[in-house]
Amino acid sequence: MRAWRVHENGEPGKVMRLEEVAKPVPGEGQLLLRVLAANINFPDALLCRGQYQVRPPLPFTPGVEVCGETEDGRRLIATPALPHGGFAEYVTADAATVLPAPDSLDDAEAAALHIGYQTGWFGLHRRAHIQAGETLLVHAAAGGVGSAAVQLGKAAGATVIGVVGGPDKARTARDLGCDLVIDRRSEDIVAKVKEATGGRGADIVYDPVGGDAYAKSVKCVAFEGRIVIVGFASGEIPSPGLNHALVKNYSIVGLHWGLYNTKGPAAIPACHQELTRLAAEGAIKPLVSERVAMKHAADAVQRVADGMTTGRVVVVPDAAPTAVPDGESR
Repeated sequence: MRAWRVHENGEPGKVMRLEEVAKPVPGEGQLLLRVLAANINFPDALLCRGQYQVRPPLPFTPGVEVCGETEDGRRLIATPALPHGGFAEYVTADAATVLPAPDSLDDAEAAALHIGYQTGWFGLHRRAHIQAGETLLVHAAAGGVGSAAVQLGKAAGATVIGVVGGPDKARTARDLGCDLVIDRRSEDIVAKVKEATGGRGADIVYDPVGGDAYAKSVKCVAFEGRIVIVGFASGEIPSPGLNHALVKNYSIVGLHWGLYNTKGPAAIPACHQELTRLAAEGAIKPLVSERVAMKHAADAVQRVADGMTTGRVVVVPDAAPTAVPDGESR
């Protein structure tokens, strides 16, 4: 079978190689899946660079999220067992962790439902305890992680403010349902949020970016607000001023969804049931902006790493790539 493999750490476009390899053999408690679609996540780039919290032995195949099919025809969402990741024709996955792909979503959409939407749901509901009527500020609102948070925030009854970079991303964020869109390149985030909230600020800030996005967040978070730290796509990890959190009475909460696999695994299928319900009702739908052929996977992972994509980019078998959007993911 064909699979993309990384033999040395570096930029995805340089170190990913498409090779002929043996089909993986499922171990005890595992399933063999034919890959129908593999969603590209920012951690795939970090895996290639050797900067992710998990460092599989070299060589390995990246791809942490797929929609696949079993030999008996079941369509499942899975996180493949590394080092045999999802950018391949077949993967193995632990049978106890796979989830049924929602009938309301196609293969590419189903592949993009799992990690980003589970992260959003746990971050907003379990960590930030979002309530209807609150104001949610989402950084990188047109990106894969941010777009999920926007949809989940609207589904929860929040007023959603999206921060993006550029007019193309602004149009995408409006289409996603943002009540207000702020272009960080040309507008003052703090002033706009305070203006929109009557000076109060955002009750919840969803931050997958870090760096300057976090610095702006603490200036416009509301009294008893919550800043959810999801990731650091900017490459800069901020150092919170705890004295500032004290005097403004806001919370800084972390969200590492992967920990629930070991510390609260029962919550993951329960969350998936809720996401499946929301998808069936049309309240959420992964923003798949591109479906790229497998032969173009390395270039696609590099563009995601460089912040040059909108929404989700999904690798699918025997498909031609769609047009590449302009701009960056924030």
